Amino acid sequence: MPILFRKFFTEYRLLSDKDRQLKASIRNITGKKPNNLDIYRQAIRHRSIAPQNEKGVRESNERLEYLGDALLSAIVAEYLFKKFPLKEEGFLTEIRSRIVNRDKLNLVARKIGIENVVEYSNNKKNHLAYKSIFGDTLEAIIGAVYVDHGFKTCRKFIIKKLIQPHYDLEEVLKINPNYKSKIIEWAHRQNKDIEFRITEIRGGNHNKEFIAELYIENEPISRGTGFSKKKAEQNAAEKSCELLEIK
Repeated sequence: MPILFRKFFTEYRLLSDKDRQLKASIRNITGKKPNNLDIYRQAIRHRSIAPQNEKGVRESNERLEYLGDALLSAIVAEYLFKKFPLKEEGFLTEIRSRIVNRDKLNLVARKIGIENVVEYSNNKKNHLAYKSIFGDTLEAIIGAVYVDHGFKTCRKFIIKKLIQPHYDLEEVLKINPNYKSKIIEWAHRQNKDIEFRITEIRGGNHNKEFIAELYIENEPISRGTGFSKKKAEQNAAEKSCELLEIK
């Protein structure tokens, strides 16, 4: 038996059925066979089930999510920079924000099968913490691909497996869900002062809900909620656009 084949057969035999399934799933999701399966085990592990190490730190996917979020933003920025060579910074920033939007990432994550591999505690009391679990896990897997294979492979995964199959840039350009930009532009045209204020934060460390209020000329206009400051401000802006009939 050739040495390489014997090594592969030995490693495969040592894997549990669960690990074999994970290895196949990661290859299907990323298009690349995982070399370091441990990093992907961590990437799919939500904080709700993460064990504590000897230093008391939970070994969840949050660090990989942080890394993946930064990589996704940078690679999408580069992709758009090359795709639209004549467009200005504001346009590129807006389109990037629509692509990396949390709701859209959750949808893409479900489409590529992350819902089938993510591991978390199915505790309905903590449902607020799971609002973005699939998008978060997708970012963690992006981070894992970078650690396992390097930047070039990570970039290929994002562009070939995520952006090109799941985003129609023509449609992205037509749709403007950024209500905050709309109300700011409106206020600028009307020569009015506008301000967003975070007035309340509810919940614990990992299921925070933010309350944002929108003020125009120092008068409260609308109130929004969200699981991040940005989401809360967008929600408040959306309500103000409806109230002021801003299209």
